[in-house]
Amino acid sequence: MDLPAVLTDAYDRIRASVHGVLDDLPAEGLTYRVDDGANTIAWLIWHLTRVQDDHVADVAGTEQTWTAQGWQERFGLPFSVGATGYGQSPDEVAQVDVSGDLLAGYYDAVHEQTLRYIAGLSEADLDRIVDERWDPPVSLGVRLISVLDDDLEHVGQAAFIKGAYLRR
Repeated sequence: MDLPAVLTDAYDRIRASVHGVLDDLPAEGLTYRVDDGANTIAWLIWHLTRVQDDHVADVAGTEQTWTAQGWQERFGLPFSVGATGYGQSPDEVAQVDVSGDLLAGYYDAVHEQTLRYIAGLSEADLDRIVDERWDPPVSLGVRLISVLDDDLEHVGQAAFIKGAYLRR
């Protein structure tokens, strides 16, 4: 298996999990909270998608799908254009109250952009430094794995919340 195939398989697993959470979930399940300060499924899926969009667009040197394809306007959230959800309060989490179809559509658009980018990568590309704000500086390989890790954690949280919602 070559590098693009391995990365594609990993990112396809995130997509399958995102759709697994969103498929057949009643609308009110998207904003269900296990307690007053907990994240919602809608926020988690939006956040993991924003992080992937932001980070992959940055390393690819492209505009984020969020703005390039008009998703920011479709979502109509009261956040800055660059917001990814990092550090948001429980009140801000509650403001992500959108449909599962909108969340899935945005995720799929970002997923396609990600696959287009990784299709052209070679193993040598993974060593390229993409962020010097850290010690040690972050390579492309580390950044792509970081996005995978973050997305898998958040989609797992969303799956847990779906289970709690359906069993309540």
